[in-house]
Amino acid sequence: MSSLEKPVTRWFEKNKRDLPWRNTTPWGVVVSEFMLQQTPVARVLPIWSEWMLRWPNPAELAKATPAQVITAWGRLGYPRRALRLHESAKIISRDFGNQVPESEEILRSLPGIGDYTAAAISAFAFGANTLVMDVNIRRVLVRVIDGKEHPTSSPTVRERESRLAILPRKNADIWAAAVMELGALVCTSKSPMCNECPIISECKWRKNGYPKTELIRKSQDWHGTDRKCRGTIVQALRESESLTLSAIKKLWPEESQVEKALETLLADRLIEEQSRSRFRLPQ
Repeated sequence: MSSLEKPVTRWFEKNKRDLPWRNTTPWGVVVSEFMLQQTPVARVLPIWSEWMLRWPNPAELAKATPAQVITAWGRLGYPRRALRLHESAKIISRDFGNQVPESEEILRSLPGIGDYTAAAISAFAFGANTLVMDVNIRRVLVRVIDGKEHPTSSPTVRERESRLAILPRKNADIWAAAVMELGALVCTSKSPMCNECPIISECKWRKNGYPKTELIRKSQDWHGTDRKCRGTIVQALRESESLTLSAIKKLWPEESQVEKALETLLADRLIEEQSRSRFRLPQ
C-alpha cells in the first residue's frame, strides 16, 4: 500500500461532498462523466438530476430527438457532448441490452468516450482497477510525487507508469474519487489550502519551497469568441421553434462571425436548415 492511500481515503470519508452520481446506476455515472467534462460540479448538479428523472436509462434517452437533448443540456456548454451522449445511448440500448458495458475497450468505442472517460466509468460504475487521471488527480500527484506546481497538458508515459505503481490493488475507485476530491477542495490550482492537506508531510512541492511552473491549462476568454457566438445562436434556437437568418444576425454584432458559426453548427449537426434561410434545432 502506498503511504498516500490511507490518509487520503480517511480524509475523503470525512470531507467528501454528497454528489448524487456517487450513489447511482452505471448509466447515471455515464451521464455525469459526459456532463462534468470541462464543466464545474455546481452547474452540472441540477441538469444531471433533471436528465436522470427524464431519461433514467439509455433506452429512454435514445427515444428523444436531438432538439430535445440539446434543449435539456441547457447552458452546460460544448453541446456536442449532448449529441454524443445521445448517440452512445442509442448504441447501448440497441447493442448491449440497455446495460452500460463494463469493458474499457468497449466504452472507448462509444461516441464521446476517450481514455479518461472510459477509465472513470469503469472505476466509478463498476469498481474496476483503472487508472483515472483527471486534472484534479494529476495536479495533486504531480505536486506530491514530482514536486511541480502544475501537470503537463497531457499525461506522459513516465507519469502514467508512476501513478500505476501506487494504484491500490483494491478499491482503486475510492482512491481515485478521494484524490479527485482533494484536488477539487484543497489542492486547488490557485490558492491551495496546504495546511488542510492530509498528505502535506509527503508533498515534494512543499519540500522544494513551492516552485512556480507554467499553468498549461489556461481558461479561454469567453466574451466575443466564436464559441460564445455559437452558444448564443443555439440558446436562441432553444427558446424558439425556428429563426430566420436575419433574426440570427441580429443576435451578434459581427456578421462574418455569425456566418462562420452557422457553418460549423450545421457541420456539427447542432442545428439544421429548416428551409431557405431558416434554422432550427435538429429534429
